[in-house]
Amino acid sequence: MARYSSEELMSRLKFTVGVCLSFTLMGIVFVVLYALIFVTQPIGVQSPNDAEFFKLITPIATFLTGILSGIMIGKTSDDKPVNDKEDDNKPLLAD
Repeated sequence: MARYSSEELMSRLKFTVGVCLSFTLMGIVFVVLYALIFVTQPIGVQSPNDAEFFKLITPIATFLTGILSGIMIGKTSDDKPVNDKEDDNKPLLAD
């Protein structure tokens, strides 16, 4: 059995969570589009059930989008900051 480093495990976890959240978000988008396009609505008004459905789906989709972007942008604890201390000792202008 292969042992993975913590960086490899974190990368795999990010990938798995990202894929799951992406499929969930795509599912929500397709269900909403289906409800808008193919379900017959009363003329002039929106069905009360659909109004409540959209009230519920909007924060869920926003939350999933925020989580997904946070996971993809976020750093792991193993990420090392760039070390610029060597450049601090160099003069800015050459004589």
